[in-house]
Amino acid sequence: MVLLLFTWCCGDSCAERFEAARAFYVVCHPRRRRPGKTVPGFQKALAKLPLRVLRRVAEGVRRRLAQLLAERLSVDGWIPFGVDGSRLECPRTEELEQRLGCVGKKGSAPTLWVTALVHLRLGVLWSWRLGKGRASEREHARQLLSTLPAGALLVADAGFNGYGLAQTILAHKLSFLIRMSAKVTLLCDQAPLRGQRDALVWYWPEQQREAGGQPLRVRLLRLRGQKKKQDVWLLTNVLDRQRLPLAVASQFYRWRWENEGLFRTYKRTLKKVKLLSRTVRLVHREAEGSLLATQLLLAQGGLAVRPRRQVKGQTTTDLCSPRQVLLEIRREMNALTGPRRRRAFSIRLEEARRERRPRQSGKEKRQWPRPHQNHKPPRPPKMRELNDLEKRTMHRLKCLQVA
Repeated sequence: MVLLLFTWCCGDSCAERFEAARAFYVVCHPRRRRPGKTVPGFQKALAKLPLRVLRRVAEGVRRRLAQLLAERLSVDGWIPFGVDGSRLECPRTEELEQRLGCVGKKGSAPTLWVTALVHLRLGVLWSWRLGKGRASEREHARQLLSTLPAGALLVADAGFNGYGLAQTILAHKLSFLIRMSAKVTLLCDQAPLRGQRDALVWYWPEQQREAGGQPLRVRLLRLRGQKKKQDVWLLTNVLDRQRLPLAVASQFYRWRWENEGLFRTYKRTLKKVKLLSRTVRLVHREAEGSLLATQLLLAQGGLAVRPRRQVKGQTTTDLCSPRQVLLEIRREMNALTGPRRRRAFSIRLEEARRERRPRQSGKEKRQWPRPHQNHKPPRPPKMRELNDLEKRTMHRLKCLQVA
């Protein structure tokens, strides 16, 4: 509990945050055991806590969220989840540099990689996986598939395309919607598709054919951009066009920006651009605890913000503002440890919504220089027609399956 409160508290140092978290815990649980008096003592006790305990707590929270948000998880017959990863900078201690390693330029700080699943409509963090800075986000995505509920649709960018991940998703009886790039070659029954926005193709890389892998029947979607080079190519295993129309797929992929919003909330709103712990054991526990705190923060806001009914009878779901939810949590903590609070915490949480007013200008006052300023979108996947040998091989595989 103190580890979660430590993430929500504000302060210029660890000692200030620990004092605020400790005071709130003592007020709420006056008859329980005290969480220590100093930050070093608390960190020693935290280092002795097995990491699986925090993961079990996160698993229990996830099951509870599935019950509380059951009616709001489904969108157009799907439960859309986005997956993405990001690096967390760590202190430059000798232990962290040796154990975690450095990624990027020579002399850069050690980093921790986190891959997260986010519900795309509510923006609530669902599950996550930690690894070294050079960890594979595709492997993390495979390990996170077991946390998804039935009927989930995994939406990802071009960094998650690959035959192995697609086959693993099918083995878990789930669905995917992944952006394609020029690194992928798709096979067509007829001449290469031109001008079509929705077509059935085969996904069967050459290495998998030589290794005896089975061809995957998939559906290729093309979303029009403002320019021809800005078109988005998506691959899905949902072959029924009525079950996943092109417009719904386009909406789900636009919602994938909630993954970026999650990392912005975690790094900027909760001040986790750089972790504070200086050992491997404490870094992992700090990351697990802070991600659990982020999940609970977003879940409280998502549960409190109720759908609004418009004049025409249509129901719209507002999203919570993580910053406002954090401020209300801090006000609640200050009210219990200081002056008397005025209004109920649940009422103030319900009003913590994202602004919906039309913007006349961008949020940024000026264009800041970035390393990826001239980013180019992924090129469309390569496509060619099946040759005679591939057709005979596919026909033989079909005959074996029927037999």
